[in-house]
Amino acid sequence: MTQIHTPSTGQGGTLESNRRLRRVLRQLLLIIGLVSLIAVGPVAAQSDATNPVCNDESDTLANMIEGFVQITTGLGIMGLLVVWQSDALLSMFTFGREQKAKLKEHKRDAMRSAATLVVLGPLFTVGGSAMGLPIAQCVDLIPF
Repeated sequence: MTQIHTPSTGQGGTLESNRRLRRVLRQLLLIIGLVSLIAVGPVAAQSDATNPVCNDESDTLANMIEGFVQITTGLGIMGLLVVWQSDALLSMFTFGREQKAKLKEHKRDAMRSAATLVVLGPLFTVGGSAMGLPIAQCVDLIPF
């Protein structure tokens, strides 16, 4: 018969480390709370300021943002077409099941990326206006 001996200081050490951990967590939460209260003050003061993107008289910055989104989305869709066609061409010349599965997965990844590009602009426009974001009122991010 073997007996397992546990040192008596093991339980006390664990209890002490739990207390120390709780104390550190309390201090950390207090510091985060104080920093967030201090940091929110300047942001709240800026809520009355006008949006620099919408404040521009010639709408240059807003047009640049819209153009960037349109070019990015267009290039993403063209990239999807190139990847889709090249994967279809490569799948004609591959004979292994593993290679065909990799090409099929590559097509899926390309489709997900293009869908993300097409969906994010309108989603930001609708969500931003619903949340009352000032930039969503003057910048139209719908790429089509």
